[in-house]
Amino acid sequence: MERYINIHTHIFTGQHAELHSVGIHPWDAASFDISMLNEEYFSSAEAIGEIGLDYACKVDRVLQERLFERQLELAQKLGKPVVLHCVKAFESVMKYLSKYSLKAVLFHGFIGSKEQAAKAIERGYYLSFGHRTEHSPKSIEALCATPLDRLFVETDEAEISIEQMYAKIAELRGIEVENLLDAINNNYELIITQ
Repeated sequence: MERYINIHTHIFTGQHAELHSVGIHPWDAASFDISMLNEEYFSSAEAIGEIGLDYACKVDRVLQERLFERQLELAQKLGKPVVLHCVKAFESVMKYLSKYSLKAVLFHGFIGSKEQAAKAIERGYYLSFGHRTEHSPKSIEALCATPLDRLFVETDEAEISIEQMYAKIAELRGIEVENLLDAINNNYELIITQ
């Protein structure tokens, strides 16, 4: 039986593959001492995240951008994938990402448009979908337009099992859960082992 991959969760179960990431969230940019960030800070992580920009929150944008850029620098240096938080900042996030050669880029909890999804996919980035997807026609459209080789599934902070999330995403895509499992296992191997 294939194993389920939960690419981003705040509720670890230990029952399936759950990506272990370490990063400073943009909401914490004003309270975090950026000088604390170095290679050692991320030594235990499989990925650097959840990092990014959130222009809907009240944290100063300049502080968010400095923190984001520093973490991208370290992700490139360490050869680790990044897990992104991106809210009302898609163009800015894409601009910052273009400056770096990163192992893999994953937009977690993607709720953007089909057009934004296409821009991210064109650059070889991955999109992860979770419990918010089914509540937005725009997000469902983006999900259905995302090639399987660019797709992940997550539970994020929701108290829902990863098996339920796969079933919902497969239903929205009109495919069998087994096809989704195969594709996501392949994607996971690529971002973790290469």
